Amino acid sequence: MTFRIAPAPHTKPARSTGQVMRLVCYALIPGALAHYVIFGPGIIIQLLLATITAVATEFLFTQARRRTSHNTLADYSAVVTAVLLALSIPSLAPWWIIVIGTVFSIGIVKHLYGGIGQNIFNPAMAGYVVLLVSFPLQMTSWPLPAELSNFSVSFYDATQLIFSGYTADGYNVQQLKAGVDGISMATPLDTLKTGLSQQLTTPEITNNPIFSGIAGVGWQLLNAAFLLGGLALIATRVISWHIPVGLMLGLAVPALIGSAIAPDQSIGLFMHLFGGATMLGAFFIATDPVSAATSNRGRLYFGLLIGFLVYVIRTWGGYPDGVAFAVLLANMCVPIIDKYSQPTVYGHKGSSS
Repeated sequence: MTFRIAPAPHTKPARSTGQVMRLVCYALIPGALAHYVIFGPGIIIQLLLATITAVATEFLFTQARRRTSHNTLADYSAVVTAVLLALSIPSLAPWWIIVIGTVFSIGIVKHLYGGIGQNIFNPAMAGYVVLLVSFPLQMTSWPLPAELSNFSVSFYDATQLIFSGYTADGYNVQQLKAGVDGISMATPLDTLKTGLSQQLTTPEITNNPIFSGIAGVGWQLLNAAFLLGGLALIATRVISWHIPVGLMLGLAVPALIGSAIAPDQSIGLFMHLFGGATMLGAFFIATDPVSAATSNRGRLYFGLLIGFLVYVIRTWGGYPDGVAFAVLLANMCVPIIDKYSQPTVYGHKGSSS
């Protein structure tokens, strides 16, 4: 009888990186479909542009670094980054917005730090922040939900708007919305935050038709779709519950306290949870295994920190959502979170031996 000796770990992983990334893509399908229903067919073009750009950038950088491009492309990590970024930007943003953001996410944030497994920041959110800071007008020009718009944007119209800025009839995004009286093209979260900064009360602001339901027309459905996909990831053990639950707790607790103290000058709990990018951030962005904390306790702290930072940015910051900034700030804190949350190595001082 012979014994094979090999270094740890000795257990075979249940799934490869490629399999995990494909499951994440499948879980994003409900959110992508909701995005299509709410904001129109522009999301299809953005997804295609982002994916093509991501794969091309991944190939070029792996070649430049003299790495095996086949294995790198097969892990689908570039595709996941592309899809997350495409789902985060306005569906009718100019084509060069998604191209610039994707190239930065893959080429700079990922490969300049050493490739997959080496990046300290979430690539999709780093690309998003660069776009938001550099091109604020294009990145905040969200189309109205279909049920509030007087115009029906076809796939051809969306293509024309994305690549030329105008439909075949000569209308741009702003002109298409000009005929809708009393409805802002900003997101419900942005509209609420802007109104509060102008000393309006929450009841006065929410008279706007975009605030129908618990978190605004369209956005509540979009977040529910991402919640559904996120729960599927937890059920299939692709991600653990610690970061999503921590993020929602870190956001919900101060939101409840703020609403109790000043109900007419606060963003409500449901608006926080089902408005903006909360569910996308909780289940698909913050749970990035590379840039997040490693232990279960650390992941819970990591999620709590992100949720609290989202509340702070939404309440007192200059940007209406804050998920991307909160994730990047928390990424910077991962080393210190890991230092104080990882269990003591067996046999070392402080262990239970």
